[in-house]
Amino acid sequence: MKYAVIGAGAMGYRYGVLLQENAGRKVDFIDAWEPNIKAVRQQGGVYVSRDRKNRHLVPINIYSPEEYQGDPDVWIIFVKQMQLDEMLKRCAPLFKDHQIVFSAMNGWGHFEKIQQYFSDDRIYGGTAMIATVLNGPGDVDFIGKSGAGVMHMCAFNEQTTDIERTMFEDFKTANMNPIITTNFTGTCMAKVIFNSVVNTLCTMYQITMGEFIEYPGAMDMAKQLIDEAYDACDRAGIRLIESRQEELKSVDYVSRVANPLHYPSMYQDMSRGRKTEVDFINGCIAKIGRDHDYVCRTHEFLTHGVHLAELAFRIHNPDIVRAAQNACNSTGATAIQDAENLVKAAQSREE
Repeated sequence: MKYAVIGAGAMGYRYGVLLQENAGRKVDFIDAWEPNIKAVRQQGGVYVSRDRKNRHLVPINIYSPEEYQGDPDVWIIFVKQMQLDEMLKRCAPLFKDHQIVFSAMNGWGHFEKIQQYFSDDRIYGGTAMIATVLNGPGDVDFIGKSGAGVMHMCAFNEQTTDIERTMFEDFKTANMNPIITTNFTGTCMAKVIFNSVVNTLCTMYQITMGEFIEYPGAMDMAKQLIDEAYDACDRAGIRLIESRQEELKSVDYVSRVANPLHYPSMYQDMSRGRKTEVDFINGCIAKIGRDHDYVCRTHEFLTHGVHLAELAFRIHNPDIVRAAQNACNSTGATAIQDAENLVKAAQSREE
């Protein structure tokens, strides 16, 4: 099958590059960030490293939505929740009835948007317990050794199909360790709950996953958030694919063993002056609770807590905020330089 990745960011690059290099599939990349497109074209591809080592150039094809004329069998979507509406509108003329779509984005809320363009029987979702960092335009770092991480996939209508099995084989050959489930909401919500612990707390306190899990009270905090989320899901009739104990073990293993040096994507957004997706993660869990007469007090509090952390970051790091604004607003020859200045400012702060 032919693939096209909408959103050439950290995860979009990882899926697309591994499908292209390991599975030998034809992959195109669609992106809206001009510095990223320009950098890839000037370089002749995207620079890929693994744990900051073995940086090498991988040739890829990248387009803006308006430039693209391809006809993929599968669209893979990895766009920030806040940007998805606009990106889907720009890509809408490219969508055809024979195509399917797969997305393993963080948070909850994207499938309602995707349903506006694809029928339910052509939508596949899932989760990606795979850590990746976008260093800057045309430069990505895969975290963890080859084959690290795992992903789940499920048909929106929960009916396993031949095309899903074909995708599964491609993801397997790409070394992404796919698992097919038949519980769509329970599959996707399990990742939302995981992120509501690790992404949120690491972002608020600006620490890596390994630093978080070394705190003596980390598992108590995780258990409180997981129990509250599971209680809300129980009231909503959502059957999760993992037990509370398995979810807790996953937080411990991924933080302590799989990705201890990783700053979650929510922190990466905040540290580069961007809005976070907390409303689609902790905020989503809080809404499920409210809709079913249950107040998720900790998730409600942490949603505000991350927004307060965003405000504090802007106050204390005006240079990064200015660089982010310049990177978003600039075009033409200055776009790549402005984006690189933003990345350098954020990285120097972390170091």
